[in-house]
Amino acid sequence: MQVRKAIIPAAGLGTRVLPATKAMPKEMLPIVDKPAIQYIVEEAVRSGITDILIIIGRNKDIIEDHFDRAPELETALSKPGKEKALETCLGIAGLANIFFVRQKQTLGLGHAVLMAKAFTGDEPFVVMYGDDVIMGEDPAALQLIRAFEGFGRPAVAVNPVPMEDLAKYCSMKAEPIRDNYYYVDDMIEKPKPGQEFSNLSILGRVLLTPEIYTILEHTKPGAGGEIQLTDAMAEYARAHGVTAVDFTGKRYDMGNKLGVMQAQVETALKHEEIGADFRAWLKEFAATL
Repeated sequence: MQVRKAIIPAAGLGTRVLPATKAMPKEMLPIVDKPAIQYIVEEAVRSGITDILIIIGRNKDIIEDHFDRAPELETALSKPGKEKALETCLGIAGLANIFFVRQKQTLGLGHAVLMAKAFTGDEPFVVMYGDDVIMGEDPAALQLIRAFEGFGRPAVAVNPVPMEDLAKYCSMKAEPIRDNYYYVDDMIEKPKPGQEFSNLSILGRVLLTPEIYTILEHTKPGAGGEIQLTDAMAEYARAHGVTAVDFTGKRYDMGNKLGVMQAQVETALKHEEIGADFRAWLKEFAATL
């Protein structure tokens, strides 16, 4: 079955990047000239996704506005010399079929995904974490779709994480299949020392099937007192197994101040408009450090 739907949970408060996120969602933090969430939507589109549900919370209407038409701005840009800017704005509104639902209480990622049940129906879908921008020639979501098509089971995007950092992430019980694919039959969210299975951790993307909803409906709050999607996926993995993909691409944590700055600098270096000038300035500046 073709994977054509994606969910982007974007209801978190962004407390790790305050005060920038006091009035602006972390998903709207700019990476050069585009907000973080636009890179995620563009990745989905490049992966063949046509329908996207963005789960938002209070004070996040600005995300809806960004992906909507803006008649006043479009009128202002319809003058000679503004054609490229107008094309850019119109392109944002036409990226995909984008829908929104509000998560009235931030009860965890598992709760957010459960809210998408009516949207995804009986189809497989990709969950693209709103915190995580992944840059690369081969879209991370598409790497999961290929794994799903090849192995016929849910798939998770993983990378090795330093063992000392695993308590912030999750840990996979993984056996190599071939190439960058692993068979996973258990996982644990935010493991305590000694509970780790491996240093492979989910980073930002998972592909799930509708069976996950039945599990989520009876999943009790876990780490942090929240309904953890990892707990539901672990239950599924123990019964049926999932595929882990050691994905290619660079992941930036947009809920982390250092991650935001790394995304800014590395994207600016590759930017077609300012890349060369920024690189020259950065070299000059680095010489003064």
